[in-house]
Amino acid sequence: MRDVVVLGAGLHRFGRFPDKSLQDLGREAIKNALDDSGVPFKDIEVAYVGRVLAGMGAGLRVVSEMGQTGIPVINIEMACGSSTSAFREAYLSVANGVYETALVVGFEKMQRGMLQISEQTSYQTVMGLAVMPATYALQATRYMADYGATPEMFAQVAVKSHRNGVLNPYAQYQKATTLEEVMASRMIADPITLLQCSPTTDGAAAVVICAAEKAAKYSASRSMTVAGWATGSGKFQSNDESEGDAEANMGEVVRLARTAFERAGIGPEDVDVTQVHDAFSPGEIFTAEGLGLVSKGEGARAVWDGRTEITGDIPINTDGGLISRGHPIGATGAAMVTEIFRQLTGEAGPRQVKDGKAKVGLIHNAGIGGMNILVFKR
Repeated sequence: MRDVVVLGAGLHRFGRFPDKSLQDLGREAIKNALDDSGVPFKDIEVAYVGRVLAGMGAGLRVVSEMGQTGIPVINIEMACGSSTSAFREAYLSVANGVYETALVVGFEKMQRGMLQISEQTSYQTVMGLAVMPATYALQATRYMADYGATPEMFAQVAVKSHRNGVLNPYAQYQKATTLEEVMASRMIADPITLLQCSPTTDGAAAVVICAAEKAAKYSASRSMTVAGWATGSGKFQSNDESEGDAEANMGEVVRLARTAFERAGIGPEDVDVTQVHDAFSPGEIFTAEGLGLVSKGEGARAVWDGRTEITGDIPINTDGGLISRGHPIGATGAAMVTEIFRQLTGEAGPRQVKDGKAKVGLIHNAGIGGMNILVFKR
């Protein structure tokens, strides 16, 4: 397999845009990514599209806004992990020599209210197991009992996320919030309050990738390389270490992180900046531990002590994450890639970590049927 690089990325701001269509959102994100990469649309050979709620053929409708050049447009749905799954498939197609250039797109328009993740008649729904805030809350309660963490430590994740969102012009929420405000917001599933939950969102993101050997044709001096990846779903174990199939389950994170790091030839200690799937604030803490960025039981303290801040030693979700940037489920993964690209190319502005010297970025994006971990190097 040959090396593959990210040449450019683009977003449409995340938020609520009732007067805009999916085509409007996607067209802007794609145009921004193409302009950022220097790759003209006529050079794109394939498009992989992550979307969930948009209906049949949505990928073609959006990509065709840029022109009809006869390329295949492949729709991928893996819930919140859809556009990192699209990225992985695009990467594999280029790495294996099927295509030279590929476009990855993610988009969504969402209704207000809690997302239904399972069929109404499924046993998960009947048993109350398909309510994601409750799943995270139960794990947070167990974590507090095991490690002495406090509700304030989980709330601090949201404080940090909203502070970072202020620095991101593409974020849905660009207003800082205090710990007191987070704790006082409406209780959703104890200890998780409203401001610790990611919102449903409209938005779009796009990424352009290319075979490294062809990158000089465009912008070879400004790129990041796909160094490692892993994907998978929950794996049943007949013991207490069972991964199960919950989005927040950490056994799956540990297993996939190990594979991604092995492929990249590095360890968690080499990661400079990370994007994790913080659908609810405890998820950031659990995932930081699962990825090996901190030891088990130390994630909450790491957040409380400021280690995950932009200025900390393990900066996480520098763009505000799902909680503040927003969570248009089909676009979330590609937006994560966009932020890591900005960080590794030194273009993150006031969000920039480590004086622009970050060399390794990592993404964790959870989905239904495919959690994805991606490692990038400058």
